Amino acid sequence: MLWLIFAVAVVALLALDLGVFHRRPHEIRFREALGWSATWFTTALLFMCVVYFRRGSEHAVAFLTGYLVEWSLSADNVFVFLVIFSYFRVPAGYQHKVLFWGIVGAVIMRAIMITAGVVLIHTFHWIVYLFGAFLIFTGVHVAFQRDQEIHPERNPVVKLVRRMFPMTKRYHGPGFFIRRRGAWIATPLVLVLAVIESTDVVFAVDSVPAVLAITTDPFIVFTSNIFAILGLRSLYFVLAGVMPLFHYLRYGLAVILAFVGAKMMLSDVAPIPTPVALGVVALALLVSIALSLLRPRPVAIAVPAQPTSGGGGEVSERERGQATFE
Repeated sequence: MLWLIFAVAVVALLALDLGVFHRRPHEIRFREALGWSATWFTTALLFMCVVYFRRGSEHAVAFLTGYLVEWSLSADNVFVFLVIFSYFRVPAGYQHKVLFWGIVGAVIMRAIMITAGVVLIHTFHWIVYLFGAFLIFTGVHVAFQRDQEIHPERNPVVKLVRRMFPMTKRYHGPGFFIRRRGAWIATPLVLVLAVIESTDVVFAVDSVPAVLAITTDPFIVFTSNIFAILGLRSLYFVLAGVMPLFHYLRYGLAVILAFVGAKMMLSDVAPIPTPVALGVVALALLVSIALSLLRPRPVAIAVPAQPTSGGGGEVSERERGQATFE
């Protein structure tokens, strides 16, 4: 019954999202994105209440903890999506559709990876120590790494997709394929979607073990993971412009990763109760966000460039949409 309720809720919301509210491509404004973020968050909380009445408080708390862990890790991925869309110069009106199908692909891949992770843990129990050590290492790496530049053009998927599909040099509306001279030809949106899907695989390497550190119940792991992913599109449009303000967020994520890794490694010796884990995750998020707001990063003052004889000016949205891909 819970699986059925979950499936109906997800399919219904996705159908309303793409088929009704976003049937016509348009730029997602902050207020609209905030409304959809609230919708997905409220839906997750309502589903948690259903879990509470059907399976008890322990599973409900595990769901909420897993949801917050996955949501916090997803928030850090907003910057990566921003870089990808900027590099490929994707017009704002087309970004929602790319993220929508990217999320659908992510749901399928997460289902496969979560199933594999649960099977491995139940078959080879010692692998929990491997997962735990990996999460601790990742947390330390996140805490001490410096800001790194992201280069989408170096993604091997870019070369693979260009070899697999004949591709146009310009965007042709929000479509992924166009028909030209009796043949189907891919537009650059196919390339953008492939890059986003490949980056989600990298994201899942951290997030799936992190949720498995909270619980190995397949239902709780999958539903909490998927609800957080489904809200990632609207979260992107909410945070895309303000993400640089939360410069302490990565330290909060580092604490969360290291903590859940330690929880996984101590599961046989000194199990950490799930409510305690929920408190630590929530506290790490709140403290990192509060510090970011109380101690903003100094803003560098840019020196205006001197005008050149060749003219200049801003590039219009239409011109950005006609970017070429040699």
